[in-house]
Amino acid sequence: MIEFFAGADVALRRLAFALGGLLLGLLVERLVISRAKALAARTRLKWDDLIVESARGVPTVLLTSAGVYFALAVGTLDPVLSNTMMSVLTVVIIGAVAVALMRAAGGAVEMISETSDGAIKSPTLVVNLARVAVGMLGVFIILQNLGIDITPLITALGIGGLAVALALQDTLGNLFAGVQIILSKQVRPRDYIRLDTGEEGWVSDVKGRNTTIHTFPDGNMVVLPNSRLASSVVKNYTRPRKAMWVTLAVGVSYDSDLEFVEGVALEVARQALSEVEGGVTGGEPVVRYHSFGGSSIDFDLRIPVREFESQAPVRHELIKRLHRRFNEEGIEIPFPIRTIIQHGS
Repeated sequence: MIEFFAGADVALRRLAFALGGLLLGLLVERLVISRAKALAARTRLKWDDLIVESARGVPTVLLTSAGVYFALAVGTLDPVLSNTMMSVLTVVIIGAVAVALMRAAGGAVEMISETSDGAIKSPTLVVNLARVAVGMLGVFIILQNLGIDITPLITALGIGGLAVALALQDTLGNLFAGVQIILSKQVRPRDYIRLDTGEEGWVSDVKGRNTTIHTFPDGNMVVLPNSRLASSVVKNYTRPRKAMWVTLAVGVSYDSDLEFVEGVALEVARQALSEVEGGVTGGEPVVRYHSFGGSSIDFDLRIPVREFESQAPVRHELIKRLHRRFNEEGIEIPFPIRTIIQHGS
């Protein structure tokens, strides 16, 4: 009977330590982490938010593990079971820290990209690679702490990796192409690109296998394999600068005073640039006569706009204003005329 009560007392103390660690962890999570999260949200810095968010759940795991550790020290326990439980605790503790570091690594990559590239989120591929690298490091640390020699494992991974590479050539080709796209920095999220195959749109994300593009103006999604993007001729309308030129082809009558036409066109273009959303304020338009057409003298009116999607509204407004002003000034935009000479049979 005495042994029974003694055994029950040991079991209760072990349970008390384990539950105490769990409750203490939940209390710390609720009081400390929650308040730290609220305080971090009030600051302008984002790094403190990242640290608090990365630590979410870790105190509960660590304190619960500490409770279990102290519970194992109560009374006598079978050595095999004790060693097994200690190994499990090692895996849990290192795993919890590794998960927190994976969150921090992914968030850090995103924040650094936002700081260096005008609030543009880093591609998913980069974030995932950072997390996987930290996760793999955590796995190696766990294996080393468990007394497992990782040298044969690395050798086996190398041999197995060769077989996997041969079986997944297309997938790995797209993965390395995605890495190449990101490292080259020639195509990034929020760039407007056009491929030589005709696809065009805003780059929304670069993932491990493909790049997603949203077309303009309908917003449909185009999924493009990374290898195809890397091997295509790409015209980037966003780099090295977003501002671009809009060219409007115009023809006037052969009877027109070309100096007067040029002055009117430039005046209308300057006014449009200063008043229409998307025009470059203070930008200088350009008029260039280039050919004697079949029924008109043709010229290009070129004006600078802020970015790719500004082209349509600026061109729309410019055509209306130019047409109205030409009518007021008596400048004729002739209809195309074709003379057909028919010889008698």
